Amino acid sequence: MSPTNPPDNNNRPASNYAKYSGIGIQMIVIIGVFCFAGYKIDQYAGHKTQWVTALLSLTGVFVSLYIVIKSLKQ
Repeated sequence: MSPTNPPDNNNRPASNYAKYSGIGIQMIVIIGVFCFAGYKIDQYAGHKTQWVTALLSLTGVFVSLYIVIKSLKQ
């Protein structure tokens, strides 16, 4: 008897759906954590204009994009 190769599951649509939805959820969580931290810092410091929230939310977007691009190259 010849050994059988297991089926290649990397091209299944359900597997791809789970992979990409996980990446989307990861992006949302990273951006949300950065925004929440910026909001709390602005609230604690008593800023009228929420510059720290804006800066940290933008930083969260760049960090999440970096992580997504890095994971898609693998």
